[in-house]
Amino acid sequence: MLTAFAMHWLIPKLISAVLLLPLNLLLLGGLGILLLRRRPRLGRTLIIVAWLSLWAFSTPIISSALLHTVERIPPLRWDQLPPDAEAIVVLGSGTYCQAPEYGEDSVTAYALERLRYAAELYRQTGKPILVTGGKLNNSTAEATFMKKTLEHDFHVPVQWTEDRSHNTMENARFSYEVLQPRGVTRIYLVTHAAHMPRAQLAFEKAGFQVVPAPTKFTTRCKLTLLDFLPSSYALFASADALYEWIGLLWYQFR
Repeated sequence: MLTAFAMHWLIPKLISAVLLLPLNLLLLGGLGILLLRRRPRLGRTLIIVAWLSLWAFSTPIISSALLHTVERIPPLRWDQLPPDAEAIVVLGSGTYCQAPEYGEDSVTAYALERLRYAAELYRQTGKPILVTGGKLNNSTAEATFMKKTLEHDFHVPVQWTEDRSHNTMENARFSYEVLQPRGVTRIYLVTHAAHMPRAQLAFEKAGFQVVPAPTKFTTRCKLTLLDFLPSSYALFASADALYEWIGLLWYQFR
């Protein structure tokens, strides 16, 4: 059980932490410090590059631009919904473990955004819903409390749950195993706009015909001075965009 968990979730997360922000720049800066005595010019260059990169990736203007490069699939239009999609599939995005205000595991803010949009899509189409997400570092499958949130908070029924997956590829493969025997192969796929290109690729490789239903696009009310100042939120957004690009490349070659 521990080995399967490590293979499917822990090891990829550790590798991505080393390759992505902010650890990659911290390691680069640390290497520069180690080289200051033997190779002072190279050491200083690495430190400056790491510092400037960390500043740039921490600014909203840069993080927004990066996210726009992966948010290339447009939103659905309610007046142009395809009539032949047979179900709605909603991807999970992790667990709010042991939520103290609820007394149990719950959905993350990311998942809540997806579930809210899925509820609206259900009201527009009436198509049955499948939620997908397995156990990560918690004891309850994510699909279980995704279903509970949709039915309790949004009053929208969930017809199927897929509770074995640990990543997007498994979301796709195991969802296909649930839906294909029931004659469902053309789906609305609900996930974040930045995640949609990678998710669509995975689900199409699994055998689905996908109607993308992305949500949570990167928008801005107006440009201000704050967009050029570093923030922790912008650094997280930049890391998210780079993660999606690396994941998309990996999925294309896998």
